[in-house]
Amino acid sequence: MYRARHQKRVGVMRRLPLLLLIWGVASLAMWIPAAYALSLDDHDTSRSFFYSGLLGIFVVSLIALALMNREPRRGTLGQLAVMLSSFTVLPLFLAVPLHDALGNTSFLNAYFDMVSAVTTTGADLFPDPARLTAPLHLWRALVGWMGGLLMWIAAAAILAPLSLGGFEVTARGQPGRPVSGVAQSEKTDPRGHLIRVTRALTPVYAGLTVVMWVLLLIAGEQGLTAVCHAMSVMATSGISPVGGLEGSTAGFTGEAILFLFLFFALSRLTFSTDTATTGYARLDKDPEFRIGLLIVLAVAALLFFRVLAGVAELGLQIEAFQALNVIWGMVFTVMSFLTTAGFESANWNDAQQLSGLGTPGLVLMGLALIGGGVATTAGGVKLLRVYALYLNGKREIDRLIYPSSVSGEGGGNRRIQSDGAFIAWIFLMMFALTLGLFDVLLAATGVGFEHAMVLSVAALSTTGPLIELATDTPIRLIDLSGGAKLTLCAAMIIGRLETLAIIALITPNLWRD
Repeated sequence: MYRARHQKRVGVMRRLPLLLLIWGVASLAMWIPAAYALSLDDHDTSRSFFYSGLLGIFVVSLIALALMNREPRRGTLGQLAVMLSSFTVLPLFLAVPLHDALGNTSFLNAYFDMVSAVTTTGADLFPDPARLTAPLHLWRALVGWMGGLLMWIAAAAILAPLSLGGFEVTARGQPGRPVSGVAQSEKTDPRGHLIRVTRALTPVYAGLTVVMWVLLLIAGEQGLTAVCHAMSVMATSGISPVGGLEGSTAGFTGEAILFLFLFFALSRLTFSTDTATTGYARLDKDPEFRIGLLIVLAVAALLFFRVLAGVAELGLQIEAFQALNVIWGMVFTVMSFLTTAGFESANWNDAQQLSGLGTPGLVLMGLALIGGGVATTAGGVKLLRVYALYLNGKREIDRLIYPSSVSGEGGGNRRIQSDGAFIAWIFLMMFALTLGLFDVLLAATGVGFEHAMVLSVAALSTTGPLIELATDTPIRLIDLSGGAKLTLCAAMIIGRLETLAIIALITPNLWRD
């Protein structure tokens, strides 16, 4: 009897449009900040979220009843279109309670903030944390957390079968076309495969978040800050209710906890082996994890020597304890920006004040552009593509020295070295062209060149905190024109889905196959 009920429930889920399911989950999630606001006697905010959630469930129920007997016609490519709708249309609904509860901002600002959250960009439109109440901070972090979960699930259930999102580097098929190997069942039952992936990954994602939340509470963090930082690290959104780690009460212990959980954004093998490349099922053999650690250590060492040079130029001396604090601040911040979380260590500013040097904005922008691992919540170009380009460059240098040499790489690496590097180079060029396009579009709306560059990099790499840290004077997003905000929304969506996925969606031949 239980199995029959379970199969009936799964059958209903398979028939419902995917966007309706996501909309329904978002509606239910609105009752979490509603309950929290009620516990704080903030009845106006509680009503905004409660009624918005109730309205969402009512609309979803009506549409679901009308479409109950309609079988979805599109496979995985149709699910990719649902992802695009989730990042463009769904924030219109998510912004309703935020706009109503805040009361003193435009709906465009609320929509921008929700797009920023659901794409895990975390661009802070309201830099003063006191501007938002505690339930609104919780809602922003919760939306970012759900956006990260959506990308976790989509990577294994949608992007991997279509050879997108970085999987095209190791896949044998063409980007945008379903291939066998990662998810063979996707061809015959794409909705069932999506449900199975969701049931497998959601408990892992939620469980890791709860563990981090409890550890932060034990470390002395405040309740709201602990849960928001836990959700933001898992989603790599960088959303904080206290303006970053400087307002944290957990100190070094809290930063160490966050640092450990940032490793989940370096490689998909830290939480799953379902999408692992053949031969790289072990974490210590995973090229993404190894090259990520190498970048963190190398850049942190470079920044530390830069601080030492600044201290020597000022004729000062640095004590051993101060040096350790500086090193930790460099390592944590580099790791945070490489995974596109964008959290700044509390010791980061101490290092700048000690050496008299400014913010290394270009270094932070470069880290954000590289990004984290494939099939994680991190954005950017992705470490696997960087590894493919590295292998190809290494091989070309060997051929210059020994023209008749044969590559000594294994079978998997040999394919990445040639075909994978070719596709990675195409993606890199498309990423650069997209970056230039958004620079021009932002400049057309009245944004200066330097600010346009920082905004474009932050949006396309989904690293919102970069906007405040990459320049000497933080950019105030609230002061941008409406056209600039909509342009940034488009950049954040494209940066989250990636350009290859957008091209797959607009290619007619792929839809006719």
